[in-house]
Amino acid sequence: MGFFPPFGASRTTPACRLALLASPALVSGGCTLRVRAVANAVNLSTAAGLLLAGLTRTRVEKGPQGLVFGTNYKPRLPLAGAFTVGNVVFYRAGRAFIDSRPDLLEHEARHATQYAWCLGLPFLPLYAACAAYSWWRTGDPGSRNFFERNAGLALGGYRELPTITRLPRLRNFLARPPLNPSSRSDIPREGIRP
Repeated sequence: MGFFPPFGASRTTPACRLALLASPALVSGGCTLRVRAVANAVNLSTAAGLLLAGLTRTRVEKGPQGLVFGTNYKPRLPLAGAFTVGNVVFYRAGRAFIDSRPDLLEHEARHATQYAWCLGLPFLPLYAACAAYSWWRTGDPGSRNFFERNAGLALGGYRELPTITRLPRLRNFLARPPLNPSSRSDIPREGIRP
């Protein structure tokens, strides 16, 4: 256990072989996990996560699925109880909390995969745009956020909220005719005294 199957094994594809050669230390788990780890190492998002951990003096330790845990994260921003940068998952709690919440770990692991798909740090502005859209539509940054929905809303502790109908209100406001002072009855007209 802990060793990858021999190259002749039926489960090993050429892409997996390349990933295994590039990162033989990350041989636990499936090929997808290794590819994700290599991609996030190459695109420097994991390095950015480790740099953030160093700058904030957050303790790091090896986790499952090729992830690195940053435990007891102290800075106020971001407001989330857990967040991911590359393959580094930051938690405001300790390891016992992480081990008791496999659903949250799965959610954050999916975010690590999203970093790989977004070629690393471009994930951050894309995520911010989706959070802004979700906030506009629901008043919550996660409910209609593509990345949160793709990672599993319920797994991450998010609720699916109904959308707010803002566009018809905005359209009605813009379509309203401008106020014409001569048509208002409470303003005296010239020559007519009340």
